[in-house]
Amino acid sequence: MEKRWVLKAQGEMSMVQHLTRELNIDQTLANLLVQRGITSFEEARVFFRPDLRDLHDPFLMKDMDLAIVRIETAIRNGEKILVYGDYDVDGTSAVALVYTFLRKFYDQMDFYIPDRDIEGYGISFQGIDFAVENKVTLIIALDCGIKSVEKIIYAKERGVDFIICDHHRPGSELPPAIAVLDPKRADCSYPYKELSGCGIGFKLIQAYAQKNKIPFETLIQYLDLVVVSIASDIVDITGENRILATFGLKIVNTKPRPGLEAILKFSNVNKRTEDNGISIFTKELTISDLVFLIGPRINAAGRIENGKNSVRLLICDNGEDAFRLGEQINNYNTERKNLDSLATGQAIEMIGHDEQLQNAHSTVLYNPDWHKGVIGIVASRLTEHYYRPTIVLTRSNDLVTGSARSVKDFDIYDAIDTCSDLLEHFGGHKYAAGLSLKPENLPEFIRRFENAVINKTGGRHLQPEIEIDSILPLNAIHSRFYSILKQFAPFGPGNMAPLFQTEGVVDAGGTRVVGKNHLKLNIVHPEVSGGPFSGIAFQQGNQMEKIERQVPFNICYHVEENEWNNTISLQLNVKDIKFDY
Repeated sequence: MEKRWVLKAQGEMSMVQHLTRELNIDQTLANLLVQRGITSFEEARVFFRPDLRDLHDPFLMKDMDLAIVRIETAIRNGEKILVYGDYDVDGTSAVALVYTFLRKFYDQMDFYIPDRDIEGYGISFQGIDFAVENKVTLIIALDCGIKSVEKIIYAKERGVDFIICDHHRPGSELPPAIAVLDPKRADCSYPYKELSGCGIGFKLIQAYAQKNKIPFETLIQYLDLVVVSIASDIVDITGENRILATFGLKIVNTKPRPGLEAILKFSNVNKRTEDNGISIFTKELTISDLVFLIGPRINAAGRIENGKNSVRLLICDNGEDAFRLGEQINNYNTERKNLDSLATGQAIEMIGHDEQLQNAHSTVLYNPDWHKGVIGIVASRLTEHYYRPTIVLTRSNDLVTGSARSVKDFDIYDAIDTCSDLLEHFGGHKYAAGLSLKPENLPEFIRRFENAVINKTGGRHLQPEIEIDSILPLNAIHSRFYSILKQFAPFGPGNMAPLFQTEGVVDAGGTRVVGKNHLKLNIVHPEVSGGPFSGIAFQQGNQMEKIERQVPFNICYHVEENEWNNTISLQLNVKDIKFDY
């Protein structure tokens, strides 16, 4: 599908020129900073040099004082504490973090992850009953609970207190917990609103340590869990998250916990021993590596069996045990990939044999045999493939249940909300949601959801869009330019890797198709001196015929390092190619 290129608004020129002088950097790099809201030397210093001392005081978060007092009381009185979390990466990493920290000085602890198929998302009545049966009187809920009003009332009636640590948007009524930690509360003045669920857990242990004179340095070891949650939950990597992610990546790359190291071994990321005897990974791990290598494997346990296995791996402190658990998790991931691939193939086939589905403005597919744990992944793949709001549904007990995924600037939550009278449950946000409905309501839901999409898009078929940061001549790319560009990392939402555009490049000879339809480029930019420049364009081998005829073309790309035969060089990672005709 052809993509539309959109050049972002460029930074105000006086600010760009000011930063160019102040920082002694290329004007293109100064423009990237201004686009990110950085307009002064001091703001640039904070951006380029994240510092743990710049983390906010955790007691600025509403109810943090109440949470710490309740935990201290429970420990003093010998109460049983249950650390409860969702079954995804954010929830399981948050549980591992808080559980491991408290277990260092208190042993009346347990953890709980709900079963995806039996209990569903978040706090469940079954989980509360488990706490009552095991004489638990305090539950610390992580990455869930902000809308669990009825369930918190149910727990209170049975003598169980809750501390809610969540980062999702609250409903109109807060649950009656002892403390509700959520920066998105309307009455919470905490300076940073985009923490992950595990990030809220980190602020909880930071507050406990601060109150009880535990050195902050002892908390740094937990930042590997925080950065995995930041990457996998796709929260903004700005402000406080940028600090946590930066130092978390340092831990992952130097001394990750045994569970993460085991996952990386099964991801074919190995270590080598340096001359000084220190073992380091053969590649520097980035946010992207956490998203694609670690996140899916941790998630797989909750999708295929139970997220408790992920927590067991993440809290494991023995290398051999971690390897055994890591192998089990990796097997879950293999099964997940097989189920995902099967369902995705069946979904694409369903659309290919149905002209009405092909011409629709939305995709809503139902197959009672699809595994509930992979329908969200299938929805994401179909959204990428057809670029339209997508809902994938399967059968769960007596209901049809599903996951929704959207495209840029389309609020799928609002579109589903127009059909809410047909639903038993639904929740989510602009780009992702979950829902369930009775089977007899499905045909009408499909019809009305399609109409809602048509109404919101004005009947237009949506087109994927590539946002380009800046126009760049190829001779502006050199080692000093890249050494500064690297310092913009870690990249992610709110600070995506810069995407550049160059027009009118041509083959310098040697461009060829490699692998499975990839282009290995060797190009020059006739308008400027220098070159040739090498690049890789995945899945774009079909462009080779025009390129070898010396037809000029335009490229948009990331600049990255490529290592080959122990030699490191700069390379263009080309995301799209356009010809003028």
